[in-house]
Amino acid sequence: MKIVDVLIKAKHRLKESGIDEREARLLLSHVLGIRSEDLVKYDEIEEATYEVFQSVLEKRCNHIPYAYITGHQEFMKLDFKVNENVLIPRSDTEILVEEAIKLCQDKSLDSILDVCTGSGCIAVSLAKYIKDANVTALDISKEALDIAKENAIINNVNVEFIESDLFENIYSKFDIIVSNPPYIKKDVIDTLEREVKNNEPLIALDGGEDGLVFYRRIIECAKDYLEANGYLLLEIGFDQANDVKGLLERSNYKNIRVIKDYSGNDRLVVANI
Repeated sequence: MKIVDVLIKAKHRLKESGIDEREARLLLSHVLGIRSEDLVKYDEIEEATYEVFQSVLEKRCNHIPYAYITGHQEFMKLDFKVNENVLIPRSDTEILVEEAIKLCQDKSLDSILDVCTGSGCIAVSLAKYIKDANVTALDISKEALDIAKENAIINNVNVEFIESDLFENIYSKFDIIVSNPPYIKKDVIDTLEREVKNNEPLIALDGGEDGLVFYRRIIECAKDYLEANGYLLLEIGFDQANDVKGLLERSNYKNIRVIKDYSGNDRLVVANI
């Protein structure tokens, strides 16, 4: 079949489903195992390949996230394996990684704990970009940890992964604790995009009635696992800065500051003990 005809039909199908029609080229390139820019080198595809493409296209039209279809997502210029057991890494979270790297460089810190690691994108990125970093990562989900361990191998870094309900199985202290915990309010989850609410793991989204359940637990316990003058970095939702700052103040954290993402939304709260 002519690729130009295949793409025209695919773009129309995606548009009908409310999905950016430009994904047609990306999906077809994925099926062919080539870069999208190399698609121009091909004139036709075989019937068997077309059938595979149609199957992939239908998944996308049913709002299966693109990253789950390809099994990969870029984060901090690194490649991460993803599946339905982990949240898809998002560029907003790179703000947290960049701030942790800066702190380690400026303060000569090297021991880091990543709480609720999921795909391991934060922990693996920190281990990749901080020389001689001692990175530990935990998650309550064994399935998520399996993916995180694969991502450490893919990116050739050493990270210690621990299955733990927050700090339950942690027995060391760290210079920095980072976390992108579940923070979506329970009654907001049904209003999220179909790609998110129907596919990404609920355990990684649900922050309880007010979205602050995990912040309370992490903030209360983190002081026992931080070295003197250690830092706590928490990713937050765009409207949670004041609430999380209040929790930190009541737990006697110091030097609390809020950092915005590249869209101008509050994205990160940093504090130290």
